[in-house]
Amino acid sequence: MITQLVKPTLAVEVGTFTGYSSLCIARGLAGGRLRCFDVSEEWTSIAQRYWEKAGVASRITLTLGPATESLRALEEQIDLAFIDADKINYPAYYELVMERLRPGGLVLVDNTLWDGYVADPSYEDEMTRRMREFNDLVMNDPRVTSVMLPIADGLTMIRKK
Repeated sequence: MITQLVKPTLAVEVGTFTGYSSLCIARGLAGGRLRCFDVSEEWTSIAQRYWEKAGVASRITLTLGPATESLRALEEQIDLAFIDADKINYPAYYELVMERLRPGGLVLVDNTLWDGYVADPSYEDEMTRRMREFNDLVMNDPRVTSVMLPIADGLTMIRKK
């Protein structure tokens, strides 16, 4: 539904894994394309099988390798992005996407509640601190408006002004 509302010409997914999210995004495309970035040939081969079965493979381009490099090389304007890769690099992915995101474009970031640990001050492990720092980065970014939805493990919707 979000893809249908945004009507992206170019959507980007950072972290494909077995392809569930990319399949959802691609099914909502009406003439647009989805660029997926992931490092695992093993897991994305599963995604590719399901893209074929769903009839959306022609809408998706998969690039294997570090997403930071792939995003830096991307010259097109992004309309919609979904970030769900290695959490430590969320700030880097966010900045690279924001540089290419059109005004009014939307970024979705998964796992931002981090099993609820981000709201519990007794959790001080590195990953919880990193996710808190990312959430603070987004919350204090004057370029965007955002909302964190308490769905599953947290989904943050970020709209570029």
